[in-house]
Amino acid sequence: MESRSSIDLDISQYLLLLKRRWLPAVAIFLFTVISAAWSTLFLKPSYEAEGKLLFKIDRTAFLTGLGEEIDQLRPLVDAQNPLSTEVEVIYSHPLLQQIIDQLNLTDNEGLPLEPEALKRRLTIKIVGGTDVVRLSYKGNNSDKGAAVINQLMRLYIENQILSKKSEAAKAREFITNQLPQSEANVRQAEAALRQFKERNQVVSLTEEARSLVAVMADLDSQITTVQAQLEEANAQAAGLRNQVGLNPQQAIAISALSQSTSVQGVLQELQEVERQLAVGRNRYGKNHPIMIRLTKQQRSLTGHLQQQINQILGSQSLASTQIQITQGLLEVDQLKQKLINDFIESEVKRQSLAEGLATLAKARIGYEQRVNVLPRLEQTQQQLEQRVQAARLTYETLLKNLNELKVAENQDTANARIIEPAIVPKKPLGDKKLKVLALGVMLGVTLATTAILLLEMRDRSIKTLKEVKQLLRYPVLGVIPVFKHKKLSRRRDDLFFGGELPVRDQPHSMVSEVYRMIQANLKFLKSDHPPKVIVVTSSVSKEGKSTVSANLAAAMAQLGRRVLLIDADMRHPCQHYIWQVMNVAGLSQVLIGEVPLELVICQAMENLDLLTAGVMPPNPLALLDSKQMASLIQEFSTQYDFVIIDAPPLLLTADALCLSPMTDGMLLVARPGVLDFANANVAKQMLDSSGQTVLGLVANAVIQKDESIGYFYQSQEYFHHGSVRRLAQRQAQTKKTSNVSRK
Repeated sequence: MESRSSIDLDISQYLLLLKRRWLPAVAIFLFTVISAAWSTLFLKPSYEAEGKLLFKIDRTAFLTGLGEEIDQLRPLVDAQNPLSTEVEVIYSHPLLQQIIDQLNLTDNEGLPLEPEALKRRLTIKIVGGTDVVRLSYKGNNSDKGAAVINQLMRLYIENQILSKKSEAAKAREFITNQLPQSEANVRQAEAALRQFKERNQVVSLTEEARSLVAVMADLDSQITTVQAQLEEANAQAAGLRNQVGLNPQQAIAISALSQSTSVQGVLQELQEVERQLAVGRNRYGKNHPIMIRLTKQQRSLTGHLQQQINQILGSQSLASTQIQITQGLLEVDQLKQKLINDFIESEVKRQSLAEGLATLAKARIGYEQRVNVLPRLEQTQQQLEQRVQAARLTYETLLKNLNELKVAENQDTANARIIEPAIVPKKPLGDKKLKVLALGVMLGVTLATTAILLLEMRDRSIKTLKEVKQLLRYPVLGVIPVFKHKKLSRRRDDLFFGGELPVRDQPHSMVSEVYRMIQANLKFLKSDHPPKVIVVTSSVSKEGKSTVSANLAAAMAQLGRRVLLIDADMRHPCQHYIWQVMNVAGLSQVLIGEVPLELVICQAMENLDLLTAGVMPPNPLALLDSKQMASLIQEFSTQYDFVIIDAPPLLLTADALCLSPMTDGMLLVARPGVLDFANANVAKQMLDSSGQTVLGLVANAVIQKDESIGYFYQSQEYFHHGSVRRLAQRQAQTKKTSNVSRK
């Protein structure tokens, strides 16, 4: 946050600008205000007619339930006031052109008024916090103003009603054309859904999914049970097979043959023949007729048995069962027959369970495939149902909007009504002249401020002591206010400010004290070795370096010090004018050896000697930068307490830069209003780059009104009271002396 001191400083800077440029600023301000006042004399009386419109929502649509969305006041942007849009509609050129045509409005030349000109005379504003819009018209004709406002409000309402009807008719025609296509879309979507359900046998996918889950769970249970039974049957069949020593086909064949009477009959005959052969082998020989007959009979019965077996079992099992018939039929008893029968029953049961398990597994695969396809079917069904719903919703919306538009098309209501018609004003406006005067004042202030700024921008000179300090950045040894160049005036002001030598002529003035302060500051720069030989110079001419040199030397001399003042500005010497002495011979003649030093040094005042510049030589720099000048300065420093050298300006010659190294330092004089920023910067760079010893800075002829500090005013007050006391003492002394002389 900005401090109070900085705020006060800114205000003081603005006041200083106004002080410096008050004359052109006041002249411009007065000229502008007077011109504005003069123009009010030629103003014609102006009248203002005013009317009001109330904007509202059409309640008819809400009462009927139809047309609620038709032409209601809703902005496209949420943060926007819909009344602002209606204001721009009233301002529109087509509407204003209708007013011009209907009322035959013309300009000063009798030509039809332009819509833009009518718009400039209109003012349409929204009454804050309400739905009311105020319309006003300013013009020279009171009757015309009221007519314009009333006609404008009526025409706006009529156009709004026509616009609503036109929009409703266009929308109704569009919807009427869209309805057949929308209805066809509904039918098409419904047909697609129906075909999908028929093709995929879909009634309710949700119920079907739930049912399939239950069926598959039941199938899983049945499969588990059958698998357990099958494992049990496999174990039983394996045990019986090991007992009978037959495979299932053999067991079935033996069971079938054991139940055949023909096979059993042939088998018994064969067994009898084989028994006889066995007996005959031991009794008869191999070629015995009985053995031959029995052998033939065995072959015949064997063939016949094979035929019976083939008939019963079929030709495919003949090769695999013949050997076992020959061997097994002889050993089959009731127990083995029972085992064979149990083995066959177990095998049949096992095969039945295996077939049942395969059937259950196949059924489960079918149900599982159906379950896997259900999500895709459900997604497709949802898409088709959504299309049906969207088509139906579009169709129903179009039907509803069609009914609303039919109602809206037959309505003659608007969203605005006139709540205050315009009346003919009886009195003209009285604030027009005041506005012109106020505008003139504001314009005058603006132009005056602009003039001040332009003048400040063009004037690049340094104005204040603060700017001098900021630019040169040397210690300020003294601030000398501007004083009047009259020598011995009896005016009270001259008690504070003398002529060019106020230290000599007015030793008790404020300016004299400033020079003494400079001398004291020089003394305290180096208390152990104060400067004795000092070069006084400035950046440019007319900054008062010669006056400062003379008065500083006089101030030192008044303190009882022996002082030598040297005028080293041979091109434009001034010290002989200030001290009113001759300049026939001087420093230049001494340096070239024409005149002895004793003949050119004169006493200016007590303790103060003056060495004038003398006649200007062809090359002053060569003389000032010579060994003779250095030896002279060395000699003077031993003879005098102080040596003050008045040197030329820095930016005009190099004399001061050459003299400074021969002395104890340089005292720089700067005068606000004469020194500008550019020259000050160049002088500062020259001094810094050349390594000069700058003792300090003296601000000369500082204008008191340009400074924001109160130093001068306090000093003036102090020296004013002292001077008044001294004046009173002198007057009393004079009066006393006069009385004594009379006696």
